[in-house]
Amino acid sequence: MSARAIAVIGAGFSGTLLTLHLLRRTSPATRIVLFERNSQFARGQAYSTSNPSHLLNVPAGRMSAFGDRPLDFLRWLRERPDVKNCPPPTSSCFVSRKLYGSYIRHLLNEELKDGKDRLQLVRGDVVGLDVAEHGVTVRLDRDREIGTDLAVLAVGNFPPESPRVDDPSFYASPHYCADPWSPAVLEGLDPDVPVLLIGTGLTMVDVAVALLDHGHRGVIHAISRRGLASRSHASTLAPDEPLPSLPASLVPLLQLVRRHAARTMARGGTWQQAIDQLRPFTQELWETMSHDDRARFLRHLRPWWDVHRHRAAGPVAERIEAARASGQLRLAGGRIRNFRERDGGVEVTWCRRHTAQLQTLYVARVVNCSGPQADYARISDPLIRGLLAEGLVRPDPLRLGLDVTRNGAARDRSGAISSRVFAVGPVTKGAFWEITAVPDIRRQCEYQAAHLASLVRALSPAPPLAANGGDGQESRASRQPGATLAFARH
Repeated sequence: MSARAIAVIGAGFSGTLLTLHLLRRTSPATRIVLFERNSQFARGQAYSTSNPSHLLNVPAGRMSAFGDRPLDFLRWLRERPDVKNCPPPTSSCFVSRKLYGSYIRHLLNEELKDGKDRLQLVRGDVVGLDVAEHGVTVRLDRDREIGTDLAVLAVGNFPPESPRVDDPSFYASPHYCADPWSPAVLEGLDPDVPVLLIGTGLTMVDVAVALLDHGHRGVIHAISRRGLASRSHASTLAPDEPLPSLPASLVPLLQLVRRHAARTMARGGTWQQAIDQLRPFTQELWETMSHDDRARFLRHLRPWWDVHRHRAAGPVAERIEAARASGQLRLAGGRIRNFRERDGGVEVTWCRRHTAQLQTLYVARVVNCSGPQADYARISDPLIRGLLAEGLVRPDPLRLGLDVTRNGAARDRSGAISSRVFAVGPVTKGAFWEITAVPDIRRQCEYQAAHLASLVRALSPAPPLAANGGDGQESRASRQPGATLAFARH
């Protein structure tokens, strides 16, 4: 049997989880090559935080990496030495994201220890893909190349886009933090000064909690277009109200969900239950909804869906509510018009929602917490820019990610379906909508791993990729499907 290789570009949660499932689904002759530009494999942005107050937004009982082992994460938690002498974690508890990152890393380490050398880790920046009839050449920094049969983009989320203001030169200022996960958010910050967080969703919650943990005493302003705050998970539940048949048209669906939530609450349940009952159907509803209804949902209902569907863990929500009640955290709806550096700080001009009157506030630091940039036509990442320029991929019609099929195959500039390039995770949001929470990504990875395994089995033997001016044996070997130029184990 000819050796095969699948490249997974990005070793955050989506890429690592797909890798784990590919190792379960593909034959022993198939190598999985996992690429990561950062120093840590298997954590990604969400699970790299070192703050123990940053909790998962999904209960531990639903966070297993494997659908056929639903309590795997809970079992791993209970076996950890640092929790053996504590009350055992339960299915309904919310643990730190740092712990979950350690769990995913543990699973990857277990695969590396099996001695079969099927899994190869490559650290470096992937700068482009060369797609040919018989395979994909992954181009990396330092003039490295690796030949594979299939490539999967698992690039995760990109930093938020800065608001459009009168004078964008402010964004080069040390008073502005474009990346809410950067250590610069807290560095050198006087605990008594006011700060502004752009956005009022879960990213804002994370940064506000980090500020509070850091002993910040100054006012924390948070502004978004509607000023909506993420809701909390319910602490008590009643038996579910039966869910009626779901229409695919937006307005009837909205009316049904409202009635269903009202009935659930009338029986002693919570609206959270009603929303959670939709989870198994949201992707199908999105797929069957018309383009116009999808656009209407994004324009009018998305912010409301986000705060009700993507909720904060109870302990986190309580801290946020306490900060709001004390007046330290102040949420507002409106649009930011301009920033001006003045007297060692920032004067922010903004317009409150439903008014035309401009207001100003003075802060020492501005942090962009507005959520990931999803319009790939405006993302500056060199790999994405190159793929778009070459026509190998295209943005989805609603600018939520890349245009892909149900199987995750990328569509090129003309709409043709690639047989070599795929995508997984948040980059596929345009096709699936609900593809940010761990249970949703796990299901996608399981399905896509099975699909890719069937594709790689059906491939005819590929001739060696021609060398194109490499330097020595390493470069020649790297151009063979299934070969790797260099890899690091962790």
